[in-house]
Amino acid sequence: MEFEKVKKFILTKLKKELPKNLTYHGPHHIKDVFSSAKLLAKMEKVNGEDLTLLLTAVLFHDSGFLWQQYKHEEVSCEIASEYLPAYGYNPEQIKKICGMIMATRIPQTPHNKLEQIICDADLDYLGRDDFFRIGNGLYEELCMYGIIDNDEDWNKLQVKFLKKHTYFTESARKLRKEKKEEYLAMIKANLKKKKKAGNV
Repeated sequence: MEFEKVKKFILTKLKKELPKNLTYHGPHHIKDVFSSAKLLAKMEKVNGEDLTLLLTAVLFHDSGFLWQQYKHEEVSCEIASEYLPAYGYNPEQIKKICGMIMATRIPQTPHNKLEQIICDADLDYLGRDDFFRIGNGLYEELCMYGIIDNDEDWNKLQVKFLKKHTYFTESARKLRKEKKEEYLAMIKANLKKKKKAGNV
């Protein structure tokens, strides 16, 4: 597996070809998830071929946005399957990579440790200090796609999502669970305050 070569190839492709109006799912998101996956993999003692496959899956997991937003995970698998053989990845390895990519689809459905790690890395920011900054990028993107219309819609969506979301690995829970729950409480309190103000 020529990992460094494929990394350079896909990051260059994403930088050049992804729609420029993606305020969340841009190359910056891939790099962020890549760093989180490396950290979680280290904590979960994942290395060797498994680590290479995990990081390859991260690099390709949102490449489907090159073509479309809807069901982009399936498209990401098609893109990975198209390009990875040229970099020495065999069918079994590509199957594992596609399993990881599909696991990130919301609601997340990981079936093994590598899939759990990519899922946790993909939403690592939910329990980090840059939660609101990154969330603003997602807010703008969802508004652009017409999924939400305003702050209230966004906050309601966040409450619903954060209540349902769970980290799968012990490492992610240790690192992020507490802060994520603080953010949920803050957003709920904010909604309550606005509702009260609207009723006066």
